[in-house]
Amino acid sequence: MKKYVSDLKVVSVEHINDKYVLIKLTQDERLPEMLPGQFVEIRVDGSPSTFLRRPISINFVDYDTNQLWLLVAAIGDGTRRMAQLKAGDVLNCMFPLGNCFTMPEGASEKILLVGGGVGVAPLLYFGKKLCDAGITPVFLLGARSGKDLLLLDEFKKYGRVCVTTEDGSMGEKGFVTNHSVLNEVAFGRIATCGPKPMMAAVAKYAKAKGIECEVSLENKMACGLGACLCCVEKTTEGNVCVCKEGPVVNIKKLLWQI
Repeated sequence: MKKYVSDLKVVSVEHINDKYVLIKLTQDERLPEMLPGQFVEIRVDGSPSTFLRRPISINFVDYDTNQLWLLVAAIGDGTRRMAQLKAGDVLNCMFPLGNCFTMPEGASEKILLVGGGVGVAPLLYFGKKLCDAGITPVFLLGARSGKDLLLLDEFKKYGRVCVTTEDGSMGEKGFVTNHSVLNEVAFGRIATCGPKPMMAAVAKYAKAKGIECEVSLENKMACGLGACLCCVEKTTEGNVCVCKEGPVVNIKKLLWQI
């Protein structure tokens, strides 16, 4: 798939809460094809401490409005500067990078999309693509509390949304692997993204149940092209660069202790 380096114009910056922002970008030309699970490398200008691009998952692509959405957790100098962007500003982006989630072969397959924290980001676009293919996914989204849950109204457009919170303030109390939907539906495929302990728990559940499962790894990345070896992950096929051979990986290839 062809890669682009473009100056995208900021349409809006929505501050979801004190940590997360939703940045919507556009350009005069029609946005190129992008697949769920791929990511963007952002150049952060004007920061004395941010020398490398920042990898951000593609949250959504709206071709009707020609917009690319990025869900950003403002936790470092680079991402905090991104959160300060205003409509009309320009963001230099290299995209689309990496591989994508696997689309089910048949519309009858039941698929579960599990996300935690900012890891919910790539699952929204995947849900949209599944709906376009006639498949209604189930989203299982986890957070510490209700105020940390992100874009619930958007997820509800494309499937059933199940929620867990650690403090019980919304949905079922506990972790995603404790949710009752896992006992209600016989899922044939799982896709997950979020903190590594959460993904490891989901992978362990999937392996025990014999369910096909893919995870979107969040290893630290620098170049986004497989050149710097910053994001190497050990797999059954040897060391791979997550930014190039991933970020989406089938759990059968991972050496996690699951």
